[in-house]
Amino acid sequence: MEWDTDLPLLVEALRANGVTTSAVAWDAQAVAWDGFDLAVIRSTWDYAERVDEYLAWADRTDRLTSLWNPAPVVRWSSDKRYLSDLAEQGVAVVPTRFVEPGTPYDEAELLGTGAVVVKPVVSAGALDTARYEPDQHAAAKRHVRTLLDQGRAVMVQPYLRLVEEGERALVFISGTFSHAIRKGPVLTESGVIDNDRVPHPDVIPYQPTDEEISAALAALAAVPTPESPLFARVDLVLDETRKPVVMELELIEPNLFLGLQPDGLKRLVDAMTAKVRPTGS
Repeated sequence: MEWDTDLPLLVEALRANGVTTSAVAWDAQAVAWDGFDLAVIRSTWDYAERVDEYLAWADRTDRLTSLWNPAPVVRWSSDKRYLSDLAEQGVAVVPTRFVEPGTPYDEAELLGTGAVVVKPVVSAGALDTARYEPDQHAAAKRHVRTLLDQGRAVMVQPYLRLVEEGERALVFISGTFSHAIRKGPVLTESGVIDNDRVPHPDVIPYQPTDEEISAALAALAAVPTPESPLFARVDLVLDETRKPVVMELELIEPNLFLGLQPDGLKRLVDAMTAKVRPTGS
């Protein structure tokens, strides 16, 4: 798993701001979470492989301290069926079909006729994910069946080839746009499940268009929470008409690329410090 380059920057900057800060593993034994004024989730990148345990931890911790993002947001965004919620609220998303374990489905209808991406609905870092060209649909069907046989719900999306021009990742702090990056495609080889692939290849700073910022804000507005997430990353790709559509809405443990954006680091540190020391306290 890629090393978390954001974490040491955050810890150092918070301490420089006079905030006592510790980096603690979410599953560390005998942690007194009620001894912290604020717990901010960062690189808990193994959550997708232990999702029930992780969500139970988030629920418990949310009762003991101020957890960000809060447990209900973590639970909602841990399952990519949230894309259906976004679509129902008019947010432009990558068209997605879902299949539940034990539910009959039509393989031909599920895959269509074009290139597709197959992934489990609970996944991080493109875990157990692959893309398939039209002449590889037999392999795609086997991928779907394997995931279903494991008791995992499956999602199938068209492979939008303009992702090869770069996926856009827009970062928001407390609901306000902070910065963005563009990265290269992750699923570079068709028909290959590679859980050791680099999740963020060829990252460069990026200035999003007004249309991209609007698309990302629409997705954030649809999150079922009364308060803006402390941090959010909205991953966008261009569809065949070059319209930005939401690929993923990252609210649990996204890389925020703070090393590339010092202003973004300051914004997040200021937002975290304000939650520890509310105005007027």
